Amino acid sequence: MFKFENLHVYQDAIEFVHLIYNYTKVFPKDELFGITSQLRRAALSIVLNIAEGTSRTKKDFQHFINIARGSCFECAAILQIAFEQEYISKKEYDLAYEKCEILSKRLNALKSSLK
Repeated sequence: MFKFENLHVYQDAIEFVHLIYNYTKVFPKDELFGITSQLRRAALSIVLNIAEGTSRTKKDFQHFINIARGSCFECAAILQIAFEQEYISKKEYDLAYEKCEILSKRLNALKSSLK
């Protein structure tokens, strides 16, 4: 096992990616290269930056965590648009938004623990 696989924030990020992929399966086909792709890539970016960051120095890892947090913010904005376009329900939006917030806080805590 790689050490990133043991991180709770990584495991949460993987769950978030699955949630996003499930949501976006039903997005309109004309959004495949728009909001669908952007939301999936932003969610994946969280996971991938955690994984890649663990292979670097502490200082570099902090930078990768910052990028992952930025991707959380990006997901939050895209989710709002998806909700307003009625691609997801209020319940789906609330669940995904809450998971974004939790991921962002956990990433911040992980970054603080590296200082």
